[in-house]
Amino acid sequence: MKNQPSTEQGNDAPDAEPVAQPPASGRRAPVRAQSTRRKFIRSAFMVGGVLGLAMLGYIPVASASRSRLRPPGALEESDLLSSCIKCGQCVQVCPVAAIRLDDMASGFGLGVPYIDARAQACDFSCDAVQCILACPTGSLTYRKPASLATRAGMPLAHAPVLKAKEMDAEPTLNLAERIGVARLSRPDACLAVQGRSFSGLARGADHLGRLRDVAVDRWKPIALRDHPYERDLCNLCVSECPIKDAITMNETIAEDGSKHYRPQVLEQCVGCGVCEMICPVDPAAIVVEPRQPWRA
Repeated sequence: MKNQPSTEQGNDAPDAEPVAQPPASGRRAPVRAQSTRRKFIRSAFMVGGVLGLAMLGYIPVASASRSRLRPPGALEESDLLSSCIKCGQCVQVCPVAAIRLDDMASGFGLGVPYIDARAQACDFSCDAVQCILACPTGSLTYRKPASLATRAGMPLAHAPVLKAKEMDAEPTLNLAERIGVARLSRPDACLAVQGRSFSGLARGADHLGRLRDVAVDRWKPIALRDHPYERDLCNLCVSECPIKDAITMNETIAEDGSKHYRPQVLEQCVGCGVCEMICPVDPAAIVVEPRQPWRA
């Protein structure tokens, strides 16, 4: 009798059903879902980066605490910012390198020209205000168009007389409006108010500023560090001002007979900043307030 096949070999039969595998402990997300998630994260980072860069441009605007001193003939701030093309022509023609171009870190108006009067003021060494002549857009202009507003106190009573041209047939500057006005901000620090003399370099040997001195050379500005002063009473803000009748030294007699002196800014002040640059006190006792009108 033949041996029968064992029933234990039934699992190896060809028609046996496969044994089900136990489920995995964690299911993987479909490939499409993973791709969508990656795109979302990438987009979120890109949006965040763009907003961050935008904030870098906005922070200086929000932190700008004061307006800039603009070159002679500058339009009102909003008109200047919208019309200036940041070409730098005014910078190139300035004989004393008083005009600079603003950057992002120092406030709004990226690439717009300004003057740091304490470092280098406009002394009108060019005689004809070359920055206005060089401006291709009218952002700097001798006379604003009638369509643009002019604030009260900004127009000059009459054309300013340039001391360096006082003996010429035409001594005036073709300038109709001031760019600011000087103010004695620290009278207690002013040497004239204290009745003190001054001897030496106005700003020290390291200062790079230049100033036209007609007695030395009308056409070539000289370095302040090469030109010492000797004054029995400090009056540099008055004597070095390039505009006639823009500032004077006011003398008063006290009850005890003593004399007191105080620089007095007059209506013809155009806001050039020479008084601020030349002041030997640090910080300066007299400063220019940009874009401020004349007030008696």
